[in-house]
Amino acid sequence: MTSSSPSTQASHLRLAVLLLAAGEGSRLGTHPKALLRKDGQTLLRLFSSAIQGFTPTEYVVVTGFHARAMELEVENINSSLAHPIKVIQNPYPERGQASSVRLGLESLKGEFDVLLVALSDQPEIGVGEVQELLDAFLRRESGEEIILPMVEGRRGNPVLFSRKAIAEILATPHVVCREYMDAHPDKVRAMLTSNQAFVMDVDTPEDIQHHKLSLI
Repeated sequence: MTSSSPSTQASHLRLAVLLLAAGEGSRLGTHPKALLRKDGQTLLRLFSSAIQGFTPTEYVVVTGFHARAMELEVENINSSLAHPIKVIQNPYPERGQASSVRLGLESLKGEFDVLLVALSDQPEIGVGEVQELLDAFLRRESGEEIILPMVEGRRGNPVLFSRKAIAEILATPHVVCREYMDAHPDKVRAMLTSNQAFVMDVDTPEDIQHHKLSLI
């Protein structure tokens, strides 16, 4: 996780953040991934702290299977955040990530230029990675509305969407980000990077050991 500060130019972009944290964590003994700890702090707190420097206009976390535990952690985190988290609970998390994405998009109320759609189980995503995406957005060609990190041919996360792209997604019922990207490849700018943080996530107990995480 890179700890650099946001650049001056990128700081003029109004950033909204959508963090997906509705999963069951079934391969981890049904433990919520966002509440895994690194250096004594939950992944949710570490990510939330990292994005504060970008002064997000809106920060939405979609919960699901572990809604109550997530809400308690959010309450603790919000007491120290200048830009607090808004929790949206997916009542049907068993319908999969797409349902959480759509619900999160529909819940956005604030004004923004770009939306960062992030996963809650990427322990190495921090200021530097968000900055890399924002810098790529500023360098995009006309018509490119999405910044997709690509690491050695692998699609990564988080993904950055322009407000225009989000408006077009919401204009079509039931469509979510991945479907839109697949249908409009001309709007996607592949950000080629060697930064492995974009493709690192936590799915197994072995991943917990590899990233030096803990359950409590």
